[in-house]
Amino acid sequence: MTDLKFTDLVEPVVIDKKTALRVTVLGGGSFGTAMANLATRNGCNTMIWIRDQKMADEINQTHFNQRYLPDFNLEPELKAVSDLELAVRDRDIIFVAIPSHSFREVVKQISPYITAQTIVSLTKGIEANTFSFMSDIIREELPEVPYGVLSGPNLAKEIVAGMPSGTVIASDSELVRYAVQHALHSALFRVFGSDDVHGVELGGALKNIYAIAMGMAAAYNIGENTKSMIITRALAEMSRFAVKLGANPLTFLGLSGVGDLFATCNSPLSRNYQIGYALGSGKTLDQAIKALGQTAEGINTIVQVRTRAIELDVYMPITNALYEVIFEGAPPLNIALALMKNGHRSDVEFVLPHHQV
Repeated sequence: MTDLKFTDLVEPVVIDKKTALRVTVLGGGSFGTAMANLATRNGCNTMIWIRDQKMADEINQTHFNQRYLPDFNLEPELKAVSDLELAVRDRDIIFVAIPSHSFREVVKQISPYITAQTIVSLTKGIEANTFSFMSDIIREELPEVPYGVLSGPNLAKEIVAGMPSGTVIASDSELVRYAVQHALHSALFRVFGSDDVHGVELGGALKNIYAIAMGMAAAYNIGENTKSMIITRALAEMSRFAVKLGANPLTFLGLSGVGDLFATCNSPLSRNYQIGYALGSGKTLDQAIKALGQTAEGINTIVQVRTRAIELDVYMPITNALYEVIFEGAPPLNIALALMKNGHRSDVEFVLPHHQV
């Protein structure tokens, strides 16, 4: 008997070739590749830009991204290029899947080629030193350009494998939300809309902090009770911090908030979880990063968020304890102690106003 995959049972969305969206993904990491593959499967005219010409040639010839997704065959129509102007000029939607530390540099580089394109960030992070979100960078470097951010519980390997998933496109523009839904929405990948851009971005960035905490805790073989406590207290910290920055707390009840937090904190596929597990197993930060071989946005996010939380006087005990463990040599027990502070308060944020919980 032939084994069937879930994807064999569902037909892809077919877009009329005459009206097919021209989509480019900047960045050949696991998530960028997954989104480019999904858009291609949906019938979009799709390119993926990769700095390394050799890697681009390899994808075009073998239809595999050997570095980041070696076990998954990519759509043969997906075209990889290393020429940035070719990738960006005369396209409809440009998805930017570049790590936060290089995001501004790449956005600046594409500026001369931008006319009417829509720019959508796929990056879950905060720029070091400036505390700028990726949407802030887009607005600063490409003023007047329509933009959005995409975030959710989106582990790349599961998406490429065809497991049902969902995400959120946040933009002030209904047209941007519709265009992204048109490009990516399918029977196996549902795309929801939101107008809370910073709320969705914060969910995607902040959850990386707590994935590190969960990975570290997993190395100590903690129980299910403790895991549940980490996730719920993390959600309280996230929403407390986000509201201080003007986000809608209800955003954190959706896919880009608790959905992404749950997926990232419970999956060994998460890069930040892996970093945390390595740290909990006794590796130094440098050793953990080298072993991972990819960017873990959560390390930079811990530094940025802790600094901003102190400035804004936001109570974030888990984030603060993680900083002390990773950068100041405090024992991992500090994280457990941080969870147990102020236990007599309400366990749900904003239920008891004027109290830290």
